Amino acid sequence: MALPIFFKSPPSSTLADIAALTKAHLVDPSRGDHVIKGLASLDEAGPMHLTFFDNLKYVDQLAATKAGACLVSPRFEADVPAHVAVLRAAKPFHAFVQLARQWHRDALRPGSWFGVEGIAPSAIIDPTAHLEDGVIVDPLAVIGARVEIGSGTVVGAGAVIGADVKIGRDCNVGAKTTIQNTLIGNNVLIHPGCNIGQDGYGFIFFGPDGHLKVPQTGRVLIQNNVEIGAGSTIDRGSLRDTVIGEGTKVDNQVQIGHNVTIGRHCLLAAQIGLAGSLTIGDNVALGAKVGINNHLKIGDGAQVTAMSAVKDDIPANGRWGGHFAKPTKQWFREILAVERLVRDGAPNSKGEERE
Repeated sequence: MALPIFFKSPPSSTLADIAALTKAHLVDPSRGDHVIKGLASLDEAGPMHLTFFDNLKYVDQLAATKAGACLVSPRFEADVPAHVAVLRAAKPFHAFVQLARQWHRDALRPGSWFGVEGIAPSAIIDPTAHLEDGVIVDPLAVIGARVEIGSGTVVGAGAVIGADVKIGRDCNVGAKTTIQNTLIGNNVLIHPGCNIGQDGYGFIFFGPDGHLKVPQTGRVLIQNNVEIGAGSTIDRGSLRDTVIGEGTKVDNQVQIGHNVTIGRHCLLAAQIGLAGSLTIGDNVALGAKVGINNHLKIGDGAQVTAMSAVKDDIPANGRWGGHFAKPTKQWFREILAVERLVRDGAPNSKGEERE
């Protein structure tokens, strides 16, 4: 397993303790005193590790595992080797994550990379900025005029926070992140290298004589409990604000254009490109490398498969995919039809089958 040299070692716990914490059922109570000292995957676990199984793709790894104990659903309980203690759980991975969150709290949210408490001597903070007690500012960060930052927030090394930005409590601003023209709620995690609140891409096309830049005078509003992945970019609005709704999780290298509104509790995977003036509802899930054209509306609960190109509105709870995206059932039927044509041979313009 990966050596946990960058994080604190978890406490040793008995299987009885783990069963109580995860609300799992220890099938053989006589193993309740067996000690577990860490978490690991099926193929890397040893006798003092806890693992989990909930995917038939890894059934061979389950058969060969050397783990001391395994969280597993009733459906697969009989597949666990006899030497492995069984912890029965309705949702094994959920129970595993629940335990991991207890044991590895330090991995959930980064602190100072340099062990700083308070303000690093090399940080530059404008005298008009207001930082509540308990704010940590790492070396070489720059905080501009009239900035307000709530207690418990960590500002990473080399981060630049522009004038009048407001950041709530218990937030993280990753190293080398730049933020301007932005209001941020509480418990927002921004990973390193993000750029938030810069100009949106707005020009009037003038042809061969050049293009006229449109002033971008809106803001970025990031609500509570949002997470922004490393290297992502969020443009400020032109006339209206760019909004990221409460609880939304954005993966790495995502581009969010100006005037985009993203609802609550959405999931955006890596390398997504959102063109300007989109409206995305609540609980929407977008796969990696999805691209969505401007001025569209994506309804609540919609899902778009990875690498899809969206040029039309998607209704609430729609399941779309493809290039260009369409309802997945239609997309799959069309793919199968093309495959049949290729396999069976499509007729030419004279009605004859091609060789």
